[in-house]
Amino acid sequence: MAETRKLTLSPRQTADFEMIANGGFAPLTGFLGEADWRSSCEDMKLTSGDIWPIPVTLATDLECEVGDTIELSASDDKPLGRMTVTEIFERDIDFEAENVYRTTDDEHPGVAAIREEGTRCVAGPIEADALPNHIDPVTPHLLSPEETKKAFADRGWKRVVAFQTRNPIHRAHEYLTKAALEICDGLLIHPIVGETKSDDIPADVRIACYEVLMKDYYPEDRVLLGVNPSAMRYAGPREAVLHAIVRRNYGCTHFIVGRDHAGVGDYYGTYDAQLIFEDIDPQELGITPLFFEHSFWCKKCEGMASGKTCPHDSSDHVFLSGTKVREMLGEGEMPPPEFSRPEVAQILIDSYRNAG
Repeated sequence: MAETRKLTLSPRQTADFEMIANGGFAPLTGFLGEADWRSSCEDMKLTSGDIWPIPVTLATDLECEVGDTIELSASDDKPLGRMTVTEIFERDIDFEAENVYRTTDDEHPGVAAIREEGTRCVAGPIEADALPNHIDPVTPHLLSPEETKKAFADRGWKRVVAFQTRNPIHRAHEYLTKAALEICDGLLIHPIVGETKSDDIPADVRIACYEVLMKDYYPEDRVLLGVNPSAMRYAGPREAVLHAIVRRNYGCTHFIVGRDHAGVGDYYGTYDAQLIFEDIDPQELGITPLFFEHSFWCKKCEGMASGKTCPHDSSDHVFLSGTKVREMLGEGEMPPPEFSRPEVAQILIDSYRNAG
């Protein structure tokens, strides 16, 4: 006899629920079963043939049986909806890690996350009564795929390019988004605001950086700030494909893939996230990836450039490592304007001071 169970989702599972419920993870309608899990790991496709590079599963030790209903709550205990259990299976963590993350190293945050979740997975379609709560700075920019599509149509945008980020936008990012905007009608700045690494800059600080940059340096009628409530996997190439699919679902026609997209540490090559698209049919993907090389300020060019456009030696390039930038900000020192807009740097300096 079917029973009703209750389950409080982890932050990542909460984010996955929201992305399934709002259509951001279409064609998914629930958490994957074993056949789709395996197919996604092995072939980057669901059993239906749809491209899907990272399996979205619900790992839990909750006692339940096929046919049961599980009432789902967010990580803050807010009731969200329910799932009907259609399957219970054991996943092979090493198999998933090797295929999706290209490593079984527990130091990789994505691998560590799936190991912590465990092997037992419960699958089935979801019904959403509500979506998770978000912090106040995020809420005004929380647009569903349906809402972004309407916003694009209201603005008359037919070619829309999306920019994925989990960091503040520095001059190099600004350069490539504007280069992409030259061939598109509009730009969707679409940062991840779900779970990220503990040392990533918090969402509220990043939102403030995006807002001041849009106000002072982008044309108001050509840019829209939305947020992507999904969680980071740090899966490099595979996640670049997932990010493209999500932005397709949000109504974008083009998607920026830059240097070390969704990477972490030294697990992936600098441009692996671009090379993976060579094996994907653009028609199946449904969105056009735009590839950009590493950008920098060149003192001799007197402007932003990349290896494709600049003939000068690297000694003429302004490049700061993330570690160096964090050191400067932590000491209240402003990075050079060739690296970061001063308004953005000031927000980050204030954030470091408050954190201290």
